[in-house]
Amino acid sequence: MSRPETSSRLVMKFGGTSMADLERIRRSAAIIAAEVRAGRQVCVVVSAMAGKTNELVAWTDGAGKPAAGIDPCDDEYDAVVASGEQVTAGLMALTLRNMGHRARSMMGWQVPVLTDTAHGRARIEDIPPDNLARALEKGEIVVVPGFQGVTRDGRIATLGRGGSDTSAVAVAAALECPCDIYTDVDGVYTTDPRIEQKARRIDRISYEEMLEMASLGAKVLQTRSVELAMARRVPVRVLSSFITPDADGRLPGGGGTLICDEEEIVEKRIVSGVTMSRDEARVTLLGVPDAVDRPALIFRLLAEASVNVDMIVQSQSRSDASVNLTFTVGRRDAARASDLMQSAKAEIGFAELRVDEDVAKVSVVGVGMRSHAGVAQTMFTALSDKGIRIQAISTSEIKISVLIDAAYAELAVRALHGAYGLGYV
Repeated sequence: MSRPETSSRLVMKFGGTSMADLERIRRSAAIIAAEVRAGRQVCVVVSAMAGKTNELVAWTDGAGKPAAGIDPCDDEYDAVVASGEQVTAGLMALTLRNMGHRARSMMGWQVPVLTDTAHGRARIEDIPPDNLARALEKGEIVVVPGFQGVTRDGRIATLGRGGSDTSAVAVAAALECPCDIYTDVDGVYTTDPRIEQKARRIDRISYEEMLEMASLGAKVLQTRSVELAMARRVPVRVLSSFITPDADGRLPGGGGTLICDEEEIVEKRIVSGVTMSRDEARVTLLGVPDAVDRPALIFRLLAEASVNVDMIVQSQSRSDASVNLTFTVGRRDAARASDLMQSAKAEIGFAELRVDEDVAKVSVVGVGMRSHAGVAQTMFTALSDKGIRIQAISTSEIKISVLIDAAYAELAVRALHGAYGLGYV
């Protein structure tokens, strides 16, 4: 699959598995060198070695919490965990130099990647392109550590897990060029190939579809990176880092998935993919007084505590004066949501609280849903035929999600994948 040749510049991002050791760094450097030989100015964004960030986070946890009266140490947390990407940026630049290329690392504060002050989950505010552009124009390969930037008062700030994808897209937006993201899979698939052997690689997928799939459990790209690519219209390709240049140093053609505008996709599928997420918890309030202000109170409390709510279902209880209210949150937020509800039990007036973490969300995504009827009927029939009970439903213009018992999650994925004809014939 070809890349839109809108620029001689290219941003290439390599994830943790591609940076796992020196041998894999050399393999990734060979891919970079092939693009340079093809006449492109290349900026590389790298993640930390696989597992290194977890190790660094564990060290910060082991250091303990600040003493009473001392400010939280989020900025020092960032100073520690950002070092993983700084190591791989330097190693990649050294490797490229040893191969005979002009290369240099450029830390987040040197680019600069300017962020807000939300340490550990910072958002990129601006990337002035001048420093990067000057280095590229001099023929240098610039290697930038992903996942990090610098606040306007000069402190290192990290972007949260998966932030290297966002770094790469942001740099590509600043340089007004495409972005190739190399990972351990050779593209975006119709579903997880580990669950369904008939899963197919998708040649092109729209920003909207990829955003839904990323937010619904697909692990290929981080959600914020897709949001940014869509907002800035950055063409993004997902490719395998395990390809090898041929004897002439050229990369093999074909493969990969291009994430692009919907208008660039000639044949739009009704459903493009099926996703699954086990990171769900169901919270049910039984016997909530049937008052118009009660849902507003419940969800205000959750919003003020920054607990994101996904699916919501309200049903009549056995009493005419009360209702049952069910909503889903991320599994990590389940305990916090439960504590919030219990602490406000007298104010809300519910009779019983139930929390179930043994659930999964299965979704179908496709831009073709906008213009085709019967998508929901196909989904519900396929699940019914397998005896799978639906606990909650949520929809958008291009997706339908259902909450089911976690034990049936993989069965549901395979059933839906077949029902929409997404596999190989």
